[in-house]
Amino acid sequence: MTSRGQLIVISGPSGAGKGTVCKSIIEKNNFWISVSATTRSPRSDEIDGVNYYFITKEKFLERIASGDFLEYAEVYGNYYGTPKSEVLKVLDNGQDVILEIDIQGALKVKTAYPNGLFIFILPPSMEELKNRITNRGSETPESLITRFTSAHKEISFVSKYDYAVVNDTVACACEKIQSIVIAERCRVDRMNGDFLKEEIINE
Repeated sequence: MTSRGQLIVISGPSGAGKGTVCKSIIEKNNFWISVSATTRSPRSDEIDGVNYYFITKEKFLERIASGDFLEYAEVYGNYYGTPKSEVLKVLDNGQDVILEIDIQGALKVKTAYPNGLFIFILPPSMEELKNRITNRGSETPESLITRFTSAHKEISFVSKYDYAVVNDTVACACEKIQSIVIAERCRVDRMNGDFLKEEIINE
């Protein structure tokens, strides 16, 4: 029987670099990253179905009513949600799944799936966080203040997660996350007695 995949939830404040870290991890591991749906407009370098599923607010609300999301949240006036069916299908097939989602969504997933692995990405410093958000070039002075203020509040939720990883460099952050995932696979309470079952079958 194929062991169920591990649900890995990665969050962090805007500008912490969680998207870049997740992309790098996917390139080096057999992880499947869930593509979220959102009502916000795509940035110039984003592709529908790759970065997000970009849908209308009306369509998003229809999918909420149908129970199509594992979690969803409204962030900065836009909705974000994780399609439920495809995530559960991949997990059932034994593949690990990464959810790169906001803190609101992560806490909802933790309530429904407490055995998931929850990792919080931190910036090296608040000054570096401000620089990263500013260097995006996609923020107005007003939205920059809003995001930076929100980042302070978001970081206070780090205690709700299992692990915190400082993203000083992408390579270093990825190495830490890979080590965490390997260690979690070796935890006795995550083995569900599979080894003992195998021994009984072979006797």
